[in-house]
Amino acid sequence: MSTKPQSAGDLRDLYADGSTRIQREFAATSDGRAAVNGRTSLVESIALRLWNELTSPETSGPRNLALIALGGFGRRWLFPYSDIDVLFLHTGGAEREMRDRIRAFSQALWDLRLKLSPATRSLSECEKFDPNNVEFAISLLDCRCLAGDPELFARLHDQVIPKLVSRESRAIVQRLTDLTRARYNKFGNTVFHLEPNVKDGPGGLRDYNLACWLALLAAIEETGGWPDAETLLPPWLRRRFDAALDFLMSARCFLHFRQGRDDNTLGWIAQDQAAERKIGAPQVELLTASDWMRIYFGHARQIHRIAVQLLEEFPAARPSLYRQFQSLRSRLSNAEFAVVDGRIFLQRQDSLDDPELPLRLFRFMARHGLGLSSAAEHQIEESLPALATAPPEGAALWHYLQEILLAPHAGEALRAMHSLGLITLLLPEFQAIDSLVIRDYSHRFTVDEHTFVAIENLHALRKSQSKWDQGYAELLDELEQPDLLYLSLLLHDTGKGTKPDQHVAGSLEVAEHSLARLDLDAPDRETVLSLIGRHLELSNALRRDIFDPDAIRQFAEKVGTPEQLKMLCLFTYADIKAVNPEALTPWKAENIWQLYIGAANFLMRSVDERLGMDVDEELKTHLRTLAPAAGKKLEHFLRGLPRRYLRTQAASDVIRHVEMAGRLADDPVQLDLNRGRQWYELTLVTTDRPFLFARTAGALAAWGMNIVKAAAFSNQAGIVVDKFFFTDRFRTLELNLPEWERFKGSVHDVLLEKADLEKLLRDRLRSDKNAVPKVKVDTRVEIDNESSAHTTLIEAITQDRPGLLYRISSQFSRHNCNIEIALIETEGETAIDVFYLTSGGQKLSSAHQEQLRSALLEELADK
Repeated sequence: MSTKPQSAGDLRDLYADGSTRIQREFAATSDGRAAVNGRTSLVESIALRLWNELTSPETSGPRNLALIALGGFGRRWLFPYSDIDVLFLHTGGAEREMRDRIRAFSQALWDLRLKLSPATRSLSECEKFDPNNVEFAISLLDCRCLAGDPELFARLHDQVIPKLVSRESRAIVQRLTDLTRARYNKFGNTVFHLEPNVKDGPGGLRDYNLACWLALLAAIEETGGWPDAETLLPPWLRRRFDAALDFLMSARCFLHFRQGRDDNTLGWIAQDQAAERKIGAPQVELLTASDWMRIYFGHARQIHRIAVQLLEEFPAARPSLYRQFQSLRSRLSNAEFAVVDGRIFLQRQDSLDDPELPLRLFRFMARHGLGLSSAAEHQIEESLPALATAPPEGAALWHYLQEILLAPHAGEALRAMHSLGLITLLLPEFQAIDSLVIRDYSHRFTVDEHTFVAIENLHALRKSQSKWDQGYAELLDELEQPDLLYLSLLLHDTGKGTKPDQHVAGSLEVAEHSLARLDLDAPDRETVLSLIGRHLELSNALRRDIFDPDAIRQFAEKVGTPEQLKMLCLFTYADIKAVNPEALTPWKAENIWQLYIGAANFLMRSVDERLGMDVDEELKTHLRTLAPAAGKKLEHFLRGLPRRYLRTQAASDVIRHVEMAGRLADDPVQLDLNRGRQWYELTLVTTDRPFLFARTAGALAAWGMNIVKAAAFSNQAGIVVDKFFFTDRFRTLELNLPEWERFKGSVHDVLLEKADLEKLLRDRLRSDKNAVPKVKVDTRVEIDNESSAHTTLIEAITQDRPGLLYRISSQFSRHNCNIEIALIETEGETAIDVFYLTSGGQKLSSAHQEQLRSALLEELADK
């Protein structure tokens, strides 16, 4: 037979016309299942034509060779741009005879620009399990014969695969478990991402397949043969799974057609468009993006929950030590709950007549870190309608909720309660943030998931080995009423569902209703409302000089009492850490702690301004001990530097700065570059001059560096110490060590005006100009002339962009302002930069402030 297809042009037209038709039909109906079936049939028809033309004129031939669809193709799940997995199955000798035809068949499909992933195996090779390629063994579970020897396929399907599964099920499931947990870790072990992946994310299509594979593996292992597909899952679960599958299929088809490639991430713009087209939800009226995402999360939560349960209930998924541990845990069983393999079962079905039993169940779960069995979950769901007629309330409800919140596994218990609808039944106000997406680029999770993660963060403190976490853990142990802190966290963002633009005020209103429902005592209610109302105060205070006594005093007076301060400190720690895994940097954790210590000292009246000066003297004495030779050089260098300098710089750094200042006669620009765990640190020591800070920021921007923090200090002699902390967006310094010197040389030349900074910036910004922000941030410039006794504070909140700090600080120089302190912070795509400014050694006049405000607003306006 020919090794070249005679109808390549016809097949190309056939595929193009068929693909266009499928896309047009999907645009009209948004029916993902129909689109997937349509593409599967289209690809299958092309494959069969090529098989007849290049391999065998008979679809059932030749002998001893078969074309088998695997994976998604085998399931008839070919999404618009998904791969096409096929197996060329042979008996051994046939493969050598047909090698050229197999190659020609594959090449013909590649020439059609189809993403074919072919594998060639003998029947004996399929009998062997390769632990490094469990994906192939799993793909066989979805095998389907397309063409070739039907008897050969029957031997694979009816004999080889069942024997393989029966013999290797433990190894297959263990490797599948490892891969699944690695996948979950990649997505933070949660369904509730603001921009989820509908294929690989928890609760996505891969989890649907995982549940089906596990059920199938268990059935084959038990019976030795293939079960009826309709009996793999209970009817009630099958109905939910089918509805979830329809939605996810439509969502993935929509993403593929929208992007023109295999892109499965539901970004914010895609969410808007999917909601507008009612993808997967044609019957819903007036759908917003948030509403549509709630539907998505509802389906994803259901799929993920069942997939995890099946994975953990499968005996082969648990190593021997785990089984021994769970055997010990089974001793936790009592008259109400049985513990089997780490899962909780109800001892008696009629116990659900007791309306408080679900609360005792979740209290048991929170105390012991156990999961619910699928049977227990189903029983709880079935009991909810009756429970809704007379739910527990008042002091009885608060007693149970209090015990759950204080238990070490509260986060998981609350998450399970919420998933089953129990939290919203008991506290209806929580419904407003169920699966709620708020468009804030710094946040990674939905509002409800953020809340549960924050509560988990506090409970995790006692197990943490982190230096800073240990200090916070001690604070937590000192609290008189930690239950009120946990309750505050549970309710602190509920206002985002009612007043997203004023969520603190909204949360206070919602909390009032919830606290009344719980019948809290008046003092306790006041504590919870105070924490919710002030929960952003400490974060806001971090944008000021936390070593300024006036700033500390103002913050401490707002907080009021030492106990409230402890709770607010812990609240802020947990809240920031729950934003995303990178939000609470060691630097920010240290600043929170330093502000707590300063405010605690103020409230306890144990430290006054004179003692603060004594502390500085102690630091100076320590420095003299470290560098006795520095002598008068050290005194001269420190004279006039702000208190913040000594409080924030390590002693070794201060000595290094003195040494750098001593070399200024040899080179007027002294630079030092170091790499930390999270970012690079550039230290500049030089004499003060106009545009110094701006030009340094501009040089970093020209190299593509992202400045995340900066500090500026100057002494009485006009020696400047500027420090810039930045990340290397393009890994230039990480991958090319010789670039370190070229980088420092470039900054050096810019500061001495030997290099054209404007040209360098134009070249860099030209490459960044096409970047489209995901979130639009309105520019605000706030001026505070009261918080500091000697400086004027300027706070600029705007869209983060390359070269931003250079543009802002250039305006300061043009308006004859000197930067005394710079506090740079970026939250997602929002830049929040605070500067302490003087002009001629004095605060800015009112007229000067307004001129600067106008200049900054014009500079930062969209252009």
